Amino acid sequence: MSKLTDVPKRILIGRALRSDRLGETLLPKRIALPVFASDPLSSVAYAPGEVLLVLSIAGVTAYHFSPWIAVAVVVLMFTVVASYRQNVHAYPSGGGDYEVANTNLGPKAGLTVASALLVDYVLTVAVSISSGIENLGSAIPFVVEHKVLCAIGVIVLLTLMNLRGVKESGSLFAIPTYIFVAGVFTMIAWGAFRGLVLDDTMRAPTADYAIKPEHGGLAGFALVFLLLRAFSSGCAALTGVEAISNGVPAFRKPKSKNAATTLAAMGLLAVTMFCGIIALAAATDVRMAENPAKDLIHNGVPLGPDYVQNPVISQVAEAVFGKGSFLFIILAAATALVLFLAANTAYNGFPLLGSILAQDRYLPRQLHTRGDRLAFSNGIVLLAGAAGLLVGIYGADSTRLIQLYIVGVFVSFTLSQTGMVRHWNRHLAAEKDQAKRRHMIRSRAINAFGAFFTGLVLVVVLLTKFTHGAWVALLGMVIFYATMTAIRKHYDRVAAEIAAPEGPSDDLVRPSRVHSVVLISKIHRPALRALAYAKLMRSDSLEALSVNVDPAEIKALREEWERRGIDVPLKILDSPYREITRPIIEYVKSLRKESPRDAVSVIIPEYVVGHWYEHLLHNQSALRLKGRLLFTPGIMVTSVPYQLQSSEAAKRRARRQQDWNAPGSVRRGPAQVRSKESSDPKS
Repeated sequence: MSKLTDVPKRILIGRALRSDRLGETLLPKRIALPVFASDPLSSVAYAPGEVLLVLSIAGVTAYHFSPWIAVAVVVLMFTVVASYRQNVHAYPSGGGDYEVANTNLGPKAGLTVASALLVDYVLTVAVSISSGIENLGSAIPFVVEHKVLCAIGVIVLLTLMNLRGVKESGSLFAIPTYIFVAGVFTMIAWGAFRGLVLDDTMRAPTADYAIKPEHGGLAGFALVFLLLRAFSSGCAALTGVEAISNGVPAFRKPKSKNAATTLAAMGLLAVTMFCGIIALAAATDVRMAENPAKDLIHNGVPLGPDYVQNPVISQVAEAVFGKGSFLFIILAAATALVLFLAANTAYNGFPLLGSILAQDRYLPRQLHTRGDRLAFSNGIVLLAGAAGLLVGIYGADSTRLIQLYIVGVFVSFTLSQTGMVRHWNRHLAAEKDQAKRRHMIRSRAINAFGAFFTGLVLVVVLLTKFTHGAWVALLGMVIFYATMTAIRKHYDRVAAEIAAPEGPSDDLVRPSRVHSVVLISKIHRPALRALAYAKLMRSDSLEALSVNVDPAEIKALREEWERRGIDVPLKILDSPYREITRPIIEYVKSLRKESPRDAVSVIIPEYVVGHWYEHLLHNQSALRLKGRLLFTPGIMVTSVPYQLQSSEAAKRRARRQQDWNAPGSVRRGPAQVRSKESSDPKS
């Protein structure tokens, strides 16, 4: 089967890489930026629109609050970036928020952070791809008509790209991300030049529309609540910031310094683009509404259900560059593409976090293993499956999905920064050097302010978004928390059960006798080899065992047995219902009942075949029997392989393949680089 899938696997994800080539997959800063920061950078495509959508509830007069909301988001962004720069220096191993909370606040806090991050990564993929599908659907009707199918198709494509490896996928994603960033900065600069220097009048396509407020004349607590809700929606611009602290091991050396530099660059780019789009939206009189068919009015008449509301960035680009212009088309295409690629932040964060959690026995150990291309393949596939399920349930509707967003990330922000305060307190208690103490005190102040600010935002998000869908994200966190707790308990229970005892135990007592039973269906080369092996074991008793399913075959077996003069007793078990497995199991159990201190060794001859379809034709009875015998105490099962010619041919083909790796031979790194002496064929 592995040979059948090997060719398409190599075409899709490339040739397997040796473990000692892990260092070649590490990322320089120019590639790490689009790999880990594509989510916060791309969020400027929808975060400004989310702010205006919420403010439109109070009518167009509430739009004058948008600059102040942008300022609050900027302050929060710089606070979070400054805080995480402390994280990457203090905890460069890649555990990120999980490691910080687990080390300083305890396992429960660490598991809460891990649950929040896993939910947020899944939502990042679902929201980014759904938003990209909606942007693309405005130009291609087929995409709108088949939103879920197209979204799942994009998820599959991104999954394959990431299975090719972190560095290779990062190189693919870097170009469109940088085109998008350059396009947005060009739009901001040209818009500012036209407005401030040329004094041109730039009008968005919705500038002449009026907004019918759902709740006009808001004041007091109602207005404050609306502004807080708009602020919480704008905080979508911060999603993905934590991915860099979780991905420090993927950076080239010096890892912490490069990660901190990338964090600063990401924060500066994101806030500049966010503020620039908010400012241009205000200058060009962009109008947005949660229900545009009814709430957007033109010449006193609602626009109706046929109206398609374009994103803020699209309307601003049309006002600045002109509809259908070259720069407008380039930016529109780059925006749609970068929204798809924003999911790459999660594709790099989720598998790495899953590997760390698996190492701590909170997730299945398979997530701890690197695949053929030295990426955490199992984690990538798991993320794709969860995101695809969420897209299917919510119909690839970004408006519904985004209500679930950012809850998890602010849970991790708050607990992580609180943990960092504890971290600095612990180090300050032991540090005597005054220069280092001043640095620690400054870092603690940054993290303390970050913990307070992000905690305040978390409360705001929960209050303003809980009934709009945030409860689903909290439910997902609870499910992840309960599942990981159960997995850890299972691993702990198994570890305690199989731990080697210090003193005498039953496991160290030798069996009184060993009864060896060789399973025989007919006399052929594999059976003779199994009998020869059994004789070599020198058991206390040895017998051959066969099941009477066909009397004619059993008669022929007896005659052949006697003709050859085989000096091993042959026992035939009757099976009136033509079963094979059950009579053997019952017979072996009866031997154990007669002598509980004895061990029974069941020896099974098996064919070794070289083609996947041959596995379907041979050894099925042996597999079923071995599966049943594994649950029987005191029974040892031994397979005696007999290699058919097809297996030898397969082995020769494998040897001819350059750099051939057996399945599972490439494991989680980093691996030790082999010395030149050991790799020298002459040595």
